[in-house]
Amino acid sequence: MPDYQTLSRDLDALCHNETDAVALMATIACELHHAHERSDWTGFYRVTGPEMLKIGPYQGGHGCLTIPFSRGVCGAAARTGEVQLVPDVEAFPGHIACSSSTRSELVIPVRNGAGRLLGVLDLDSDSPDAFTETDVAALVAILDRLFVAAE
Repeated sequence: MPDYQTLSRDLDALCHNETDAVALMATIACELHHAHERSDWTGFYRVTGPEMLKIGPYQGGHGCLTIPFSRGVCGAAARTGEVQLVPDVEAFPGHIACSSSTRSELVIPVRNGAGRLLGVLDLDSDSPDAFTETDVAALVAILDRLFVAAE
């Protein structure tokens, strides 16, 4: 598990006064990917149209280019506005296998301070049950703080 206190401090310094959502996503994906040893793919899917996510900044192998809100773990997070903590992707109805090696996933909706859905943060792991409620709490706090003024 990452040292979230250090990660949070580093991201605060790196993202100070940044309001561009893509710049924030790129920086967070890079830092988080290197900090979380169990995340094999770390990145964002951006809302680019009605009920549609498109790949954004990420670290790891190739991801799906587009994901409709109606499909997969990322789509479920965007559609419901709720965090999706999935210990076994094979047990998730409608899971999209962007990578055949993925075994568990954590997806967090990303909103700005006005409440507009900007996208989702997606962490995939080749290990089952790789993410915890501690990850959820720490990452939600970081995202809420850093994206508050994002456009």
